[in-house]
Amino acid sequence: MRRREFVALVSGAAAWPLVARAQQPIPRVAFLGAESASTSRNFFDAFRKGMGERGYVDGQNITLLERWAEGRGERFPELIADVLGLKANVILTVSLPAALAAKTATTTIPIVFIASDPLGSGLVPSLARPGGNLTGFSLFLGDEFISKWLELLREIVPGVSGVAVIWNPVNPATSRDVTVLRRAAEKLGVRLQPQAVSEPDQFDGAFANMVAARAQALIVVVDPLTARYRDRLVELAKKHRLPTMYGFREFVDAGGLIAYGVNVLDMCRRATVYVDKIIKGANPAELPVEQPTRFELVVNVKTAKALGLEIPPTLLARADEVIE
Repeated sequence: MRRREFVALVSGAAAWPLVARAQQPIPRVAFLGAESASTSRNFFDAFRKGMGERGYVDGQNITLLERWAEGRGERFPELIADVLGLKANVILTVSLPAALAAKTATTTIPIVFIASDPLGSGLVPSLARPGGNLTGFSLFLGDEFISKWLELLREIVPGVSGVAVIWNPVNPATSRDVTVLRRAAEKLGVRLQPQAVSEPDQFDGAFANMVAARAQALIVVVDPLTARYRDRLVELAKKHRLPTMYGFREFVDAGGLIAYGVNVLDMCRRATVYVDKIIKGANPAELPVEQPTRFELVVNVKTAKALGLEIPPTLLARADEVIE
């Protein structure tokens, strides 16, 4: 072989890996939101920003598929079938119903979830080694944390004896919260008045029941339905002058009184770590489910004044944010 032919052959062989990398398809990551783009786009934006910080630019070296269930859990199988048909390489789900639907739909495509009680719901068999094709971030709140919702309400409304609870019985994670609240209410001598709602057209009737039962305060258990229609729930709570505790700060941003819970935006940013690792070849079965590390107590003083309430200075001092 002449020297010129040999150099050409070696140079071409060295370039093969580069050509192979250039021809690799751009990874596709599906984002499945439980609410709607109009109410919760900040979750997707936080995820996209986090991916950008890791070097991914939508439309260039990654394709982000954005889908929303509009607060209707029954839509998840359809949305998941859609992104699977588009050959999604990773699915990020932001709710327990979405994660459970994704688990049912595929055993091969990696799923990164942000979900309440992944262990108790059967989503994964172990937090340390989730196994299968799922891993993610837990929104699970311990019994003491959930009981704190009642305790905080008692600080704001001293002597409160009747507290209503809005919850969605269709979501398996919410029934556990109501059970914990029942036990806490018994210990505190508070009469709990659960109001089950599974459709937005049931909200008015639930509030009418609260008024008839003379509820003095309200707890809204967050799930895809209540989060999707948080503006409506906040409006009804104000209309009926019910001091209300919420599980996500987004309700307080919408005008609600007080929220104590996990920072979901932070979770969406943190999820990019696992998505990035999986794109680069990590096995989700070996990535431990992470527990929540950041909680927020947010108080809306403007809403308190409108309700004729004065938030105790000790509570305001503990708040992570006070909205004036």
